[in-house]
Amino acid sequence: MLTFLDRPYRLCDGFNRREAICVGGLSTLGLSLPQLLHSRAAIAAPDAFTSNDAGPGFGKAKSVIMLWLLGGISQVESWDPKPHAPAEIRGEFGIIPSAVPGILVGEHLPRIALFADRLALLRACVTDDNGHSSSGYHMLTGVPHVPPGQDNSPAVFPNFAPSQAALMRAMRPDRNGLPSSIVLPYHIRTDAGTSWPGQGGGVMGRTFDPWLLNCDPSQPEFRIEELELAQGVSGDRLASRRNLLGGLRNQGGDRLPSSAAQFAAKTDQAFDLLSGSATRRAFALDQEPVELRDRYGRYRFGQSTLLARRLVQAGVSLVQVNWTRVEGKPNDGAWDTHGDHCLSAKSFLMPMFDQTFSALIDDLQQRGLLDETLVVALSEFGRTPRFNKNAGRDHWGHCFSIAMAGGGVRSGFVHGESDGHTAAPVSGIVTPADISATIFHCLGLSPDTIVHEQSSRPFPISRGQVIFDVL
Repeated sequence: MLTFLDRPYRLCDGFNRREAICVGGLSTLGLSLPQLLHSRAAIAAPDAFTSNDAGPGFGKAKSVIMLWLLGGISQVESWDPKPHAPAEIRGEFGIIPSAVPGILVGEHLPRIALFADRLALLRACVTDDNGHSSSGYHMLTGVPHVPPGQDNSPAVFPNFAPSQAALMRAMRPDRNGLPSSIVLPYHIRTDAGTSWPGQGGGVMGRTFDPWLLNCDPSQPEFRIEELELAQGVSGDRLASRRNLLGGLRNQGGDRLPSSAAQFAAKTDQAFDLLSGSATRRAFALDQEPVELRDRYGRYRFGQSTLLARRLVQAGVSLVQVNWTRVEGKPNDGAWDTHGDHCLSAKSFLMPMFDQTFSALIDDLQQRGLLDETLVVALSEFGRTPRFNKNAGRDHWGHCFSIAMAGGGVRSGFVHGESDGHTAAPVSGIVTPADISATIFHCLGLSPDTIVHEQSSRPFPISRGQVIFDVL
């Protein structure tokens, strides 16, 4: 079963049930669904800015898939192994050569190693923040949390920067009833259940929140209940309403003002949303070959990633897939491995990620979509170089790694270097703002592009520098 979740009964486009009683009729508040869609578009259109010399990689990506590894993947066992470090640093795992001579990865990423010639590894990422939600806020928005190092931080002032997914909703129009950005299969939350800051529209307002889908695409009967017609409303009846509205619209002819034309476009979007034709096709995982679904992994994260590929094919500009906690596993089934780090890494974390990430890269490549789809695997920080007394690795925002592929990124390339223990950067430091600037650059959006707060105050979509070395 799929539900749309942020606040109770919230629908997929940020509207509650009272706001969307029917299409063509007025709700008790006097607002129809098309009016609500139109009001979102009117709040803060971006002031586009494109440099005369945009540089390499600009606009190469049509869409981006972000794989968020909740808890913080260890750089030592993944993208930046240190075979010559002391045992208390390198741990019990070995390394394996990749498809690129000289690039090594952890031994529990054998499938990914075969696709290293399609990856760019950034080994000197820095937030200098060891709090899950505060460092995560920094990575999700490109803006440092105030104060830093604050775990379990709520979404309160002054930490109201919009997420990259929300910025995408401000800059790209919705298409075929689908939004320009979607987050699935659930919101990132603390162990206490508090939602992290930096996952919504922030100062731009909640109308720019990405669609948040609380779903489990691995379920056999996975479907979109909220996008199905209400009981008693058939497809013919909905089509009849649309024809009637179209006839009334045609009565106005060329006399309709531009605002009415915009309203008509939003009305069409509302009908597309409720009729669900394009939307249902995008979510129809049962149309995929059994072998491919197996390749991604028959678990929530794996099938969510496959769904992300279908959504970008359907025209969604940004899809963020959050790692799903695996029930019954150590450390709550996430990458926050404070205890029994190696056991968690080798028994389920690394094998699941290796399977799903490699399947996504290969699938996009086989379909001719990798060059136009930017894939980013990242987390809020890395893990400590040294093990703690519980055989675990703790939080480490002072030097960690992320991986990028496709969409204008150089293949088989390493940017940045850490010291011999992955404790500190040696060269090629990048910040979350630089990462966001690079993502937007690949999507054809200059970091200098201006959007507006609800108060109309302008601000750029990123204050970072594009990492041209990886493009």
